[in-house]
Amino acid sequence: NSGIMYMVTEDYPTAYLSGPEYQIIDDLNFPEHLEDWQKTAANYAMNTAPAARPNPVGQWNHTRIVVNKGHVEHWLNGSKVVDYQLWTDEWKQHKASGKWKDAPGYGASKKGHIALQDHGDEVWFRNIRIRKL
Repeated sequence: NSGIMYMVTEDYPTAYLSGPEYQIIDDLNFPEHLEDWQKTAANYAMNTAPAARPNPVGQWNHTRIVVNKGHVEHWLNGSKVVDYQLWTDEWKQHKASGKWKDAPGYGASKKGHIALQDHGDEVWFRNIRIRKL
């Protein structure tokens, strides 16, 4: 259970209160029930990734996150699985009605840091490349 957060600021006590998250989790073997918005490649608690097909645990997945002027794409193993636009009325309504309704800084920044997250289990990242658009 981990993730990659982007556009994270240091204005809040934890990274997830400011930056959207590309969710990474073992969809098949996680010991609790997972909602679709909690599964791999989802924009955690905001946008599901129903077409995501992660490789089995023990095999590498290739992830790509593209953020360009508020337009966000999540890619998994060569397929685009999430596509959304930050800061639109639709996005604001979705945020206000979900998990982030009490997190005023969530997704608000136009720039920020990248944060790699884990919840105490094992996660590996390799070949991380960052390119400014």
